Amino acid sequence: MILHELISYEVLRVIWWLLLGILLVGFAVMDGFDLGAMGLLRATARTDVERRVVINTVGPIWEGNQVWLILGGGAIFAAWPQLYAVSFSGFYLAMFAILAALILRPVAFKFRSKREEPGWRNAWDWVLCLTGLAPALLFGVAVGNVLLGVPFRLGDDMRIWYEGSFFGLLTPFALLCGLVSLFMLLMHGAAWLVFKTEGEVSARAARWGGIAAVLTSVLFVLAGVWIALGGVPGYAITSAIDPAGPSNPAAKTVAVTAGAWLANFGARPVLWLLPALGVLLPLLSLLGMRGRREWLALLSSGAAIACIILTVGAAMFPIILPSSLDPRVSLAVWDSSSSHMTLFIMLVCVLIFMPLILAYTSWVYRILRGKVDPVAIATGEGHSY
Repeated sequence: MILHELISYEVLRVIWWLLLGILLVGFAVMDGFDLGAMGLLRATARTDVERRVVINTVGPIWEGNQVWLILGGGAIFAAWPQLYAVSFSGFYLAMFAILAALILRPVAFKFRSKREEPGWRNAWDWVLCLTGLAPALLFGVAVGNVLLGVPFRLGDDMRIWYEGSFFGLLTPFALLCGLVSLFMLLMHGAAWLVFKTEGEVSARAARWGGIAAVLTSVLFVLAGVWIALGGVPGYAITSAIDPAGPSNPAAKTVAVTAGAWLANFGARPVLWLLPALGVLLPLLSLLGMRGRREWLALLSSGAAIACIILTVGAAMFPIILPSSLDPRVSLAVWDSSSSHMTLFIMLVCVLIFMPLILAYTSWVYRILRGKVDPVAIATGEGHSY
């Protein structure tokens, strides 16, 4: 028996769908707190020393957190090439804006304290703040557009044609999803600041984090009600499915109906735990921040992000990217993946390198454990930024 046949094509497709979800959650949780913390920089820190304290909570680790974004992009490129083609070409301007923000962030980290003039530092503080807020918002807008359906079609030669525009992405529902993403990352960033700082910075972070937590729950419920009332029709495959069949998105029929995104929850009621926890965990994080239970606040905010993202994945399965122009060619788990051999080789690579990444990340966080000391920042000792 050939080695890659030990795991069936169907199982490999599901494994990679799950891995894609894990990588997206990993990025949102690991990079989410430094985006959120920088988004709150101007609100939680008022003096130069306080701002340097906030910056130094994420300065030594933010680059490592970007690994999850690279892994996610690489996984999409290799395991779901058509998904990569549509998302990275159709959302080109939005992706460009996100990448521009992610490029400006390290510049701001490195340049901010090179000069002591207040105007210089104030300008870079605004850059750090805005480059934390913009990606958090735009990632959510992208998810909202995925739920709405993306305007793409396949030609007779299977070439992908995207017929949307950047401003066409900014629909009311997509912006609502953007706000959910923004406030859940601000909540996570605030929980991180409560975890890593003391005094007035920690107190302000707890106040802003509480507001963000409440808004996360309220807006998440509002988005769910919007979908449940039929404001966002869902996509459902209505033809026979061959989970081990060849990758050909056009070889199926898809219906667009109100409530289709809730069908999986009706078929498997246990899945309702995901949105329920997505509503309750932000409130638990709020209680943790207010009660200075730092681990509770941080773990609850991270788990809330995971549940909100997994709710979207559970609602859409097996659809990965629906087409609003031609629902028939919507990309699904069963018909848009790479070959059996490619998925198997990549799985072997993941089993080798993922434990190494997790071990290294754990080691770094252990070395950098503890709170940032404002006295060390003020005296120029023990700080990086």
